[in-house]
Amino acid sequence: MLTPKTLPALQSALADAGLDGWLLYDFRGLNPVAGSLLGMHGFVTRRIFAWIPTEGNPVAITHAIEQAPWVDWPAEWEKIVYVSWRVLEEALPRLVGGKRVAMEYSPGDAVPVVDRVPAGVLELVRASGAEVVTSAELVSRFFARWSAAEIAAHHRNAEALRALALEAFQRIGAAARGTSPLHEHEVQAWLQEGFGRHGMESDHGPIIAATENAASPHYEPSAPAPRAFREGDVVLIDLFATDKGGAGMWADQTWMASIGTPTARALEVWSAIRDARDAAIALLRRKLAAGEPVRGGEADDAARAVIEARGFGEYFTHRTGHSIDARGLHGMGPNIDNLETRETRLLVPGVGFSIEPGIYIAGEIGMRTEVNGYVDADGALVITPAGIQHDLVIL
Repeated sequence: MLTPKTLPALQSALADAGLDGWLLYDFRGLNPVAGSLLGMHGFVTRRIFAWIPTEGNPVAITHAIEQAPWVDWPAEWEKIVYVSWRVLEEALPRLVGGKRVAMEYSPGDAVPVVDRVPAGVLELVRASGAEVVTSAELVSRFFARWSAAEIAAHHRNAEALRALALEAFQRIGAAARGTSPLHEHEVQAWLQEGFGRHGMESDHGPIIAATENAASPHYEPSAPAPRAFREGDVVLIDLFATDKGGAGMWADQTWMASIGTPTARALEVWSAIRDARDAAIALLRRKLAAGEPVRGGEADDAARAVIEARGFGEYFTHRTGHSIDARGLHGMGPNIDNLETRETRLLVPGVGFSIEPGIYIAGEIGMRTEVNGYVDADGALVITPAGIQHDLVIL
């Protein structure tokens, strides 16, 4: 959140980037970066701007009828109150005219998650005499980074998810060899109860899928279409949760098992995704340890190269990983992606993400392996959970 105490670090980053300032814009919650950094309270129904200059105090532009959300705006910082559009449009050139400013915009929509400012607003700001550049790297540093408390919460949640997944596998295997096999949706319900026992919650899922159903990356099990687990099935469990009440940090994992001896095909697919995951991890570790700049797209390329070399390239149909931050399982920091988007942002200390290559062969089999990673304060890669999966779990 922007305060007099946090302002110097932000202004230092703006200076390092060769910017004159950061112009935050929001309208009805379109831009979560603005709302979060400004610490807005309540629903904002009129356009707002906040100018954070590289030097000097911030300035807000706010509508006369919506002053309550600005209760925490420091008294020593200017606030321009407008009623008509004329006043608003006269204020912008005074603040940003002739300046190089960052906004939540991505040229060519290369990084959609930070492309939050409407084209008309960009036209308005540029007409005010500003040069607008993307704030993507600033979003990583000041919106998506994990705090020490969030890192601790993530480790706690990651170990809880690991334990739940492994216990779910044992339940599935025991039932499949008995007279009352478990169905996908029943395992999903048990895991949801398990989240509660561990003080966690999730707004949907988890994904529990058998063999051919696992070939749908976002598969949803359901009681109206029950699928029982049987001998010979592969089992995919993708589970994700954060602390109850939203305070903490998400963890997100995918585990794979085989009920009985896996087929040669299953082992072939498994080894491809595991080795792809490990190739992405190895690249990140090597470059971060050497102090070299590294981007999420590079790790995506490393994982994809392994799967393509094994002949499964056409079946790996999503990015290798997504950003994770405290505000969302799919966060606004750098993704591990050079397929769906052109992710060019640096992986800086404090950002977190998933690494989850998968292979999905419709009607036959689907597999995914997923771990989480974050860059610690020393610039090293940390992978969770502590014990990641190396071999198929045999049930």
